[in-house]
Amino acid sequence: MVRTPLTPEERERGERLGALLREARGTRSMVEIAAGAGLSAETLRKIETGRAPTPAFFTVAALAGVLGLSLDEVLRRCALVPAPAPVPVAV
Repeated sequence: MVRTPLTPEERERGERLGALLREARGTRSMVEIAAGAGLSAETLRKIETGRAPTPAFFTVAALAGVLGLSLDEVLRRCALVPAPAPVPVAV
């Protein structure tokens, strides 16, 4: 199976997700959080470092639950930010 290359915006969203998860994890270990979410520590490491920038919804939901984050907060902090619409120039 060939994956479509990620856009720069998707990579940026993955980086924001990783930063949010690291921040929410605080001093708790990766092993503790990953186990609570039913993941391997390596999977969590990949998500936190941006090497897995598009994790499945249920993976994000499980991590959010363990970390005490609402999905609304995850969406607000990690959603793609659309580029501003170009301003028409009168000629």
